[in-house]
Amino acid sequence: MTAGMARQLRQPTGIRGRLVGRSLNRGNRKTVLAAVDATGLEPGQSAADLGFGGGLGLRSLLDRGGPEGHVHGVDFSETMVSMARRGFRDDVAAGRLTLHAGDLVDLPLPDNSVDAVITINTVYFVSDLERALAEIARVLRATGRAVIGVGHPETMASMPFTAHGFTLRPIDELVRHLRATGFAEPQDQRVGTGDGAFHLLVADLGPGAG
Repeated sequence: MTAGMARQLRQPTGIRGRLVGRSLNRGNRKTVLAAVDATGLEPGQSAADLGFGGGLGLRSLLDRGGPEGHVHGVDFSETMVSMARRGFRDDVAAGRLTLHAGDLVDLPLPDNSVDAVITINTVYFVSDLERALAEIARVLRATGRAVIGVGHPETMASMPFTAHGFTLRPIDELVRHLRATGFAEPQDQRVGTGDGAFHLLVADLGPGAG
């Protein structure tokens, strides 16, 4: 059962995957909204939600970017992309939202094309983290900002399903990888209370990057 849950969290699929997507919207609401706020996205700017799941981040980014803004959604799960196409059909038709089936290590976005990126609870499933972060740096504009959201490693390790295909890295390791791929020293914003509060690593591109 826990292995099946882990597979669905990595790549929600089918009817059960749709239910997982909706539950992710509920369970991650506070974190996703905090991540969108941390981007500092302004009206008319562009953003991307990588691994958008149930789509809460897409809606929040669309609202923040306003009618002149543009949002890209990239997800590894065809089920989540299909669900978003139905749920956001008006935004897609209006040209405000572009949805892609894709992977963090090979983003289907042009260089220097977005002002902000959020990605929440995705890096556990990336084996080549430095390549994924380099891809995020590639698609960001020179003044761009990335917000990488991860659960506290000890808290995540206490959850039985994370034994199945999750790579739980120390926060300082994630920070080192961000610096190695062209980001300035990130801020670690916590969501929640106590030592196990969720981490949002808020990182601007460093000089010469982007």
